[in-house]
Amino acid sequence: MQKLRLALKVMSAGLLVSLAGCSIWNPFASEPSKRNQPAALIDFKPTVKVHTAWSTSVGKAGQYIFTPAFVGDDLYVAAADGKITRLNAKTGQTKWQIDAGMPLTAGVGSAGDLVVVGGENGNVLAFDTSGTLRWKAKASSQILSAPAVGQGVVIVRSLDNYVAAFDVATGQRKWLLQRTAPSLSLRTAPGIVIANSSAYVGLAGGRLLALTLNNGAPRWEIAVGDPRGTTELERIADVSGTPVVVGSDVCAVAYQGRIGCVDASTGTGKWARTFSSNVGVAVDARNIYAADELGALNAFARNSGASVWRNNQLANRGLSTPVVSYKTVAVGDYQGYIHFFSKDDGLMEARIATDGSPILAAPLLAEGNFVFQTQAGTVTAVAVE
Repeated sequence: MQKLRLALKVMSAGLLVSLAGCSIWNPFASEPSKRNQPAALIDFKPTVKVHTAWSTSVGKAGQYIFTPAFVGDDLYVAAADGKITRLNAKTGQTKWQIDAGMPLTAGVGSAGDLVVVGGENGNVLAFDTSGTLRWKAKASSQILSAPAVGQGVVIVRSLDNYVAAFDVATGQRKWLLQRTAPSLSLRTAPGIVIANSSAYVGLAGGRLLALTLNNGAPRWEIAVGDPRGTTELERIADVSGTPVVVGSDVCAVAYQGRIGCVDASTGTGKWARTFSSNVGVAVDARNIYAADELGALNAFARNSGASVWRNNQLANRGLSTPVVSYKTVAVGDYQGYIHFFSKDDGLMEARIATDGSPILAAPLLAEGNFVFQTQAGTVTAVAVE
């Protein structure tokens, strides 16, 4: 079912899509073989109590992935049909819902009083916190990952491997950077994070870039995954999810590549190890957590990369990017279940169901709850007692 999960991230099964000289490959168009069937869920005695704090429907994601943004006391969420919703993060109550005026392909990016989404045909739409359109700009091609907002700029990466920055107040483009797109890549656009006066950008082809915010000049560039092999399929090595900045580290993972952490200022590698994942990482003071492409959840020591634990009870269940609190680490799966694990030893602690549809979006923490958005459009906040 890990194969089915990735198939949901492409525009159409078995289709090679030409885009600005590159192709977007669906590696899992065929039915998964019996040896790749998802692990059955086994009954167990929960060791922690979890419950749904609130749940609400905001609209379907369709063939895209929409990640909630948490700012102040609110969550901003989006759907493929153009709806953008502002929710009270503590209660789930809808404060407002607007129609962006076009179908959406990515979101949500937010910081301060700006809420930004990606619209059809590469449109970038910025709204204020009352839901009023502030400005609209245009990227070079379709946007699949949430815009990054902060320190006076909005930054987007489009499918043709252009990275563009727009002024947060006016939407005027400040700079544009192009990187050569590989001939074949997954249709899972890597994310961007803004920190330390830099933008850390994951790219197709397995590259991680640090860019200066004021002019887009590269500060450093490293390979998280080097394309290898004799065929184009074997050479796919894309950064997965959004890089995570914590302390002086930037940590990232690649599909058919590596997982590791580097110095945020210099790009000097602290550690790396062979690993393959199509989703991002979660990081805390001690560990980095990642689900590999086979559905095993892993914890590595943040300072050395040493394996802390590995749990493969959810093999081939299409796990999401993990999310970690001071108590536990959680992931969603292709059937909308949320699973909780001990941070210390990786033992499963609890499980709770949502609406039965896949959880592809990266979850987050808000008001002490774990927040997940499903492909069917349910946003659920889960409390751990």
